[in-house]
Amino acid sequence: MSAIPDPPLSAGPAVLQVRNVVKRYGGMAAVDDVSFSVHDGEILGLIGPNGAGKTTMFDLLAGSVPPTAGRILLNGANVCDEPAHRRISRGLGRTFQIPRPFPDLSLLDNVMLAGQDQAGERLLGNFLTPRKVAAEERAARQKAMDLLDLVSLTRLAEEPARILSGGQRKLLELARVMMADPRIILLDEPAAGVNATLLEVIIDRIREINARGITFLLIEHNIDMVSRLCHRVLVMASGQLLCEGRPDEVARDPRVIEAYLGGTAA
Repeated sequence: MSAIPDPPLSAGPAVLQVRNVVKRYGGMAAVDDVSFSVHDGEILGLIGPNGAGKTTMFDLLAGSVPPTAGRILLNGANVCDEPAHRRISRGLGRTFQIPRPFPDLSLLDNVMLAGQDQAGERLLGNFLTPRKVAAEERAARQKAMDLLDLVSLTRLAEEPARILSGGQRKLLELARVMMADPRIILLDEPAAGVNATLLEVIIDRIREINARGITFLLIEHNIDMVSRLCHRVLVMASGQLLCEGRPDEVARDPRVIEAYLGGTAA
């Protein structure tokens, strides 16, 4: 196993807290009384076999579905009743396992569309404050270009997103989520469908973004990537939190070995 990163020097109070969260579909609990915290500045991994409840947990955190019971606190505020766009405005961003950019728009336009609360989004603003709208547009364009540079896609800025490979789409997704100025990013399987060369780029960019003070909670099946990136790891199985600890600790835990090899997936 690769060297495990040291805990972040900037790790601080909990940015995101999950308290006794349950999500039921009929009689089945996809998430069953799960509690954990994500601390400021850390990269926290969420692993488990297929059907463990990881994606449902992300849907709950992002506001795509409401919990049946429990609380989700974002920067101390209970957001269980808030839709996804309100959580974005509170600093929570999310990527998806299969990125779906607007295929016919340029990479630059795809990133710019992820900007939040711009005056030009309001009809009257274009008439009453045209200079402000123009200035914000220029600033957004420069910010989007800077983010494309961050993810090594500058040379493709004016190309349509449909030309991108799977790995490049993951990088574009990172740029898009960063455009909203998140404090914490829910990162859904960044290694899925990515070749080895681009995977190294993605790992480097996650580290660089984290060094800027952005917190990550990531779902990933690539255990080597988890061991290289994550300060702590949570393991889910059958909708429940099985254990948590450093990557090397959870890799040796008999319960984790049983969950992956013994067929306890929900």
